Amino acid sequence: MSPRTRKYTGKDVDMLVACSTIIENAIANKTFLQTKRSNWTDDFFTNLQNNINNALEQHLGIDSAKNLRGATQTLLSIQKQALKDLAEVKIQIAEDFKKEPVKQNEILIQLGFTTYLKEAQKGDQEALVQLLYKFKTNLTDDLKNEIVSKGTAESILTQTTTYADTLKNADITQETFKGTRKEITETAIKAFNEIYDDVISIAKIASNFYKEEPVKKDLFSFSKINKTLSAQRKATTTENTPKP
Repeated sequence: MSPRTRKYTGKDVDMLVACSTIIENAIANKTFLQTKRSNWTDDFFTNLQNNINNALEQHLGIDSAKNLRGATQTLLSIQKQALKDLAEVKIQIAEDFKKEPVKQNEILIQLGFTTYLKEAQKGDQEALVQLLYKFKTNLTDDLKNEIVSKGTAESILTQTTTYADTLKNADITQETFKGTRKEITETAIKAFNEIYDDVISIAKIASNFYKEEPVKKDLFSFSKINKTLSAQRKATTTENTPKP
């Protein structure tokens, strides 16, 4: 008998947390969703969430999905304001340094704008996470003073660096590492696949219900939520790695 294969890519813990996040989002929007689907009762959602928590505890050694959902929910809560502040900072740097194109280009690259801003503005949450961490990491005191001396208010630079701290406070990294300590059995993979199947169906149906409301639709995008979890772990791991 060949080994059971996963129906999803990436880490088991990320899949389960993404599924948990989708169920939480469904519960938050149940008043509307339950008018569309008669079997999406409170008990239906609660049972699925319990299945996810049981899988995390029994197979990955993690107590609950509640804390692990923090990164995704936090990013959703700051996304709009963070993008607004980033755009304001970027345009000021571009204009203030336009007579020094080499310096202008250097700063925009250094702070992550060149690589990540356009994609972040299109709704790519992974790009936004990477941009926020790169901005915070590379905005040295000297660079901040140089930008401020040209006219940008120091307060908006400081505010923009706080978004990375907010994400870090919702850090899932340690819990993710915990999830690698147990041997993953065939039984575990079977349970994971069943959860994935159930939640993906909910996500696809709910996404269709919200097809004319992009913000709500994103609440049920497994790929976007999963990317956010993966990106935040990579970004915090990079930030916590000692520099040579």
